[in-house]
Amino acid sequence: MISESVRKKYKTTIGIECHVQLKTATKLFSAVSNDARKASPNTLISHICLGMPGALPVLNQKAVDLAVKMAFALNTKPEPYSIFERKHYFYPDLPKGYQISQLSQPIIKGGHITISSSSKPIQINRVQIEEDAGKNTHPAGKDYSLVDLNRAGTPLLEIVSEADMHSAEQAKQYVRELYLLVKYADISDADLYHGNMRFDVNVSVSQNLKLGIRTETKNLNSFKTVEKAAQYEIDRQIEQLEKGQKIVQETRGWDEAKQKTLSQRGKEEAHDYRYMPEPDLPPIELNVKYVEDIKKSMLMMPSELRVKFENIGLNKSAVETLIAIPSNALLINDIMSRFGKTHAKRIANWFVNSLDTESEETIEASLKPIDPASTIQLSKMVETSEVSSTAAKQIWSYLLKGGDDPLKIAKEQNLIQVSDETEISKLVEKVIKENYQAAQDVKNGLAKAIGFLVGQVMKQSHGKANPQIVQDMIRQKLN
Repeated sequence: MISESVRKKYKTTIGIECHVQLKTATKLFSAVSNDARKASPNTLISHICLGMPGALPVLNQKAVDLAVKMAFALNTKPEPYSIFERKHYFYPDLPKGYQISQLSQPIIKGGHITISSSSKPIQINRVQIEEDAGKNTHPAGKDYSLVDLNRAGTPLLEIVSEADMHSAEQAKQYVRELYLLVKYADISDADLYHGNMRFDVNVSVSQNLKLGIRTETKNLNSFKTVEKAAQYEIDRQIEQLEKGQKIVQETRGWDEAKQKTLSQRGKEEAHDYRYMPEPDLPPIELNVKYVEDIKKSMLMMPSELRVKFENIGLNKSAVETLIAIPSNALLINDIMSRFGKTHAKRIANWFVNSLDTESEETIEASLKPIDPASTIQLSKMVETSEVSSTAAKQIWSYLLKGGDDPLKIAKEQNLIQVSDETEISKLVEKVIKENYQAAQDVKNGLAKAIGFLVGQVMKQSHGKANPQIVQDMIRQKLN
């Protein structure tokens, strides 16, 4: 266990590469389905995926559209001119013997992501379009491996940060914010469980201004795992340096069961891949109108929504819970602009209170969409005292389960608030008679006593009496 005093002797530097699977119908260079989740091995392939001699790639226009969107999400613009290159390496799941990617002139250069625990934005080095490789599986107890090429040719964006992070917590915040940007830009399903986003975390530690020897922990697919792997590597490297040992530049993997990183292979450098221009694909040239049209189609980004939601009185924790699911956050923003802050805040709190115990990485898939008209109808029912705020929460739970008519639910569950003054008057008189001392306390100006009497009337009415009418009537009768 590394002590805090020893940790403070070292400067940690972290950079992260993220592979994002783009939300296209077909692969990057062939007219083959891009959704292999339920497909049998090697059924979504073509001569291009197999790297057959003479096979010529054709670029998927949609992949370029989504890359341009990502540029704006990262607070920059796409490059007007970019090229594809061949990245050479041998692996059984790469039939061509090279991967089509970008290095020297990628589609995005620069950009930044702001996180709460850093005084400066995390800078982006580059974002490149590239194809994915296939998948190798190694059956337990067997002396062979199996290759599935369904994933070969899947369109990816590789988003490479600068080494601007200096703690495991900052690394976690960065990948979470990047995840949100990908979701709001709508470029990927961003399903972490199925590997739509995979993070490679580069960590080095040093006692001087120079960067230390880095290791790369590959294929992490959750925010917590990024944090745990980064912290493990920080501590492991410090421990080795404290013992006088050298850090080896290598690729490592994360063992979830053992909660530690494990060495996999030596880390290659760019020159090891023998990059060369891709002769079968022309450069990507973007005209101004095309770029501007895509910019106009962009949804509001998390940073803008945070400011709006804090301005209506939501605390930071509630804002982050709300923003974690774009459909909810954008609905609240729409309600705010059409119906005002009061309705927006009320409905936002309903969403937050129903989600705050869930994991943001899995909750969205379990939710049924709520009809926007139903949400505002329920809020108006609270505003007009047709239902109490407590009853509204019960009705909301039915809406989350697929209900679509708040008034119908309120009637079926006997939640309509009683505002009939004749009926309430009888209950008030009964409660005053049964609680003589509390009634005298109200007469004598003790403010807390009226709350007790209101509570007794609400109890007698099974929570259906309008509390404001009850309070006014108690005052009237006792004064």
